[in-house]
Amino acid sequence: MTDLWRGFAVALEPLNLLWALAGVSLGTAVGVLPGIGPALTVALLLPVTYGLDPTAALIMFAGIYYGAMYGGSTTSILLNTPGESATIVTAIDGHQMARNGRAGAALATAAIGSFVAGTLATLALTLTAPVMVRIALAFGSAEYFALMVLAFVTVTTVLGTGPPARPKAASTFAEAPADKSARSRRSSPDWLRAKADKNLSGWLSLLLGLMLGFVGIDALSGQARFTFGVPYLLDGIDPVIVAIGLFAIGETLWIASIGPEQDQPLPVNGSLWMNAEEWSRSWRPWLRGAAIGFPLGALPAGGAELPTLLSYAVEKRLSRRPEEFGHGAIEAVAGPEAANNASAAGTLVPLLTLGLPTSATAAVMLAAFQQFGLQPGPLLFEHEPALVWGVIASLYLGNLMLLVLNLPLVGLWVKLLSIPRPWLYGGILVVASLGAYSVHRSAGDLILVAVIGLLGVGLRAVDAPIAPVMIGLILGPAAEQHLRRALSISQGDWTVFLTRPLSATLLAIAAVALLWGIFRRKPPSTIGA
Repeated sequence: MTDLWRGFAVALEPLNLLWALAGVSLGTAVGVLPGIGPALTVALLLPVTYGLDPTAALIMFAGIYYGAMYGGSTTSILLNTPGESATIVTAIDGHQMARNGRAGAALATAAIGSFVAGTLATLALTLTAPVMVRIALAFGSAEYFALMVLAFVTVTTVLGTGPPARPKAASTFAEAPADKSARSRRSSPDWLRAKADKNLSGWLSLLLGLMLGFVGIDALSGQARFTFGVPYLLDGIDPVIVAIGLFAIGETLWIASIGPEQDQPLPVNGSLWMNAEEWSRSWRPWLRGAAIGFPLGALPAGGAELPTLLSYAVEKRLSRRPEEFGHGAIEAVAGPEAANNASAAGTLVPLLTLGLPTSATAAVMLAAFQQFGLQPGPLLFEHEPALVWGVIASLYLGNLMLLVLNLPLVGLWVKLLSIPRPWLYGGILVVASLGAYSVHRSAGDLILVAVIGLLGVGLRAVDAPIAPVMIGLILGPAAEQHLRRALSISQGDWTVFLTRPLSATLLAIAAVALLWGIFRRKPPSTIGA
């Protein structure tokens, strides 16, 4: 608690408060705009923040992450178009509530539920982070390698068979009346998506990330790897360039090619508050959503999609009015919205304590840490306590800021939807190109970011997940380093990974996760059935 109070002293500095406000405001804006998610925004701002104080920059990035979780619900409810993949489930009943004249109640339960769950999850982060740090201090190279193997397996298994890389219309998940906005959400053709074997797509994305991570001079042997005689590649591939290419360039080109028509959002009629019955039906889903979202967010499961889907299923099973689900049940908005915000705090537990990203946004944030010469992990809490606890304390303040920003200013956020899409996407491409050039002031970076951007478009076209690419790029070299170090200490004895109890346990869990991913039944096509 002493560390947390010191963190509040850092977060409450006027300049850091301004950066937190900028982060949550920008995050809300990008959450509202369909297709512009937190990973894209953080990647876009990485070069811009080179000159900032690391604490201020990371506070802003954390605010963007949280704010996008809030803002994505606005377009899901009013336009039936998820602004961010974590809010896909919200569109199912949230839009039906808006069509029935209850948009205010839907927006209110989403905002208040996000605040309640986000605050509870941040409290859980505060309490569990020191415990995880103590556990991590017991890790040796064998344990770290086994942990990274587990991360590779779980991320590729979950993402390779889970939701597609791009959010689809709400009607994909539940029966909903056909309308113009639902029909406007297009995705890649069926014949093209069929080419991607969902059991292999995650592994292929991971392999691509590993190959990119191994480009350059081998630190131990001094030999050039995967450079193909190109001097530019001898220094390796900067994760910042890959993040800009995959998310800012690739995401923008893909969304521009399949993006929705600019439909008019439904009006917010009546009060932006809930009546007594709606409060009674919302508070339990808020708590259950927080309990589901935080632990699942801490697992290498690819982000908030799985917690929101599970929360929807739990609320439908426990509801006294299951027949309302798919037709405007407020529990179906309250639970998933709470789960997606709680999962954001859960994602920060392994990121800060182990240096392990469990989602695409977390992988880009890890690149942000490395940009400032910081390596998340147990030693970060010892060497940079003001930074770590300042970021954690800023989450409490950011949640409060978001509650104030979202409900009274909902009309302002909806006006963002009137921005012409060509202007928006063109502006992102220009800023991304300038940012990529500013990293090393090299024309080679511009060529590389364009190539990786086109590669990102190809991955999205076949519904291959993007997060394993970044995770492989960042964790691959670290996994190789720990593998070599463990084998060097054991004098080449591979059984060191099986004779150490913690390492053997992690590898056993990875094997179980791999087998589960191979032999599990295909999930049902709808969750509203």
